[in-house]
Amino acid sequence: MSGIKSRISDLATSVAAEYGVSVVDVELAGSARRTVVRVFLDKAGGVTLEDCANFSRALSALLDVEDFIKTAYVLEVSSPGLDRPLRSMEDFAMNKGKLARVVVREQIGGQNFVIGRISDAGGNTVRLVVEHSKEVIIPFDQISKARLEIEIK
Repeated sequence: MSGIKSRISDLATSVAAEYGVSVVDVELAGSARRTVVRVFLDKAGGVTLEDCANFSRALSALLDVEDFIKTAYVLEVSSPGLDRPLRSMEDFAMNKGKLARVVVREQIGGQNFVIGRISDAGGNTVRLVVEHSKEVIIPFDQISKARLEIEIK
């Protein structure tokens, strides 16, 4: 399935460029009988329903022409949401200033996770500002899972 996911990702990325959005992630789920293809989009200022609909129509037509998914499938296109996952250094860099929850492989200060505001992401480290303006530096390879936290102001 990883070959199929890679092909879908390549097609989605080419379609995204035409519509001014970027592909955040591609997921394959479901069973052998019915596959669910999920494509998550983002752009500066957020993705609209119209962005998702236009992208979905274009990608669906391209997937039908290419015809490499040999089972029935459902295509779902959406934004990654307010609590979107952070999977790459680029994700962290694009979200500087936002609050994030980062789960680490080895404990930091006796904890398995850190919640803080992303202050920098570069090289191979992510910097979070936690309570009392203390900065925590986390090597990217020590991050097992990360996502933005929803903030209510």
